[in-house]
Amino acid sequence: MTRKASSKIDYFTSAASGVEFLLGRLDGYRYSPHLHDTFIVAALSHGVAALSIGGRPYSPRVAQLIFCNPFEVHDGAARGGGLSYRASYPSEPLLHRIAAESAAAPLRGAVRFTEPVVDDPVGSAMFLKAHESSRRGECTLEAEESLFTTYAYCLSRYAGVRLAEAGQEDGPIDRAVTLLCDDYAAKVTLSDFIDEARVPRQRLISAFRRRTGLTPHAFLVNRRIIAAKQLLRSGEQASAVAVSTGFSDQAHLIRTFKARIGVTPGAYQQAVRER
Repeated sequence: MTRKASSKIDYFTSAASGVEFLLGRLDGYRYSPHLHDTFIVAALSHGVAALSIGGRPYSPRVAQLIFCNPFEVHDGAARGGGLSYRASYPSEPLLHRIAAESAAAPLRGAVRFTEPVVDDPVGSAMFLKAHESSRRGECTLEAEESLFTTYAYCLSRYAGVRLAEAGQEDGPIDRAVTLLCDDYAAKVTLSDFIDEARVPRQRLISAFRRRTGLTPHAFLVNRRIIAAKQLLRSGEQASAVAVSTGFSDQAHLIRTFKARIGVTPGAYQQAVRER
């Protein structure tokens, strides 16, 4: 009995970055040869693919990254059983801007990835995490930071972009830290950061990490957790605490709080009341 070919494809656009994403599952389905006017950065979370890019065959699998440059003809299918994959479609101007902000020297010519499929467990995990962060959309800063850091990582390793080392940037980082400490409950974006610090995006993220030991998003989350603990100790309900401290909802607060404190907000509140 012949198995029926199937696919489940979900597209969404990140409100944080404006990048289009795909979450897909293929079982016997094959894409016809086609092209995009954007880049493709993708990775598999299950299975093995059979695809061609620029007329050359590839069999990407889990723990590899997949790149396709604008207007490169490609197709794709699952090899053997089904596969699950995630893809993003950053525009050429966006990746050029990230490369220009990150590079140690002025760019010469267009940015292009040189290998369509590469072994990179670290990069693949970074991309899948960034994709999921954009899909959830719980924190704009997290989604932007994770995605743009992943793109800079890919550009430095597979598109010949030599990254500049982060400087101390004491004044700009002080301004960025103040912004996060004062406005932790606001919907802070990387654009807010850049406006405040007046430092290019990737340089700012690298310098911030060097100065504080955390990325801007991790610093923001920890500042929100400190504020949440204070409100919980004062007797506020977790649902109100979530709103007051910038979490997207109570579930987001509970998940983030437990990951850092080891217990749920409710358990923490009960424990401090019993002391």
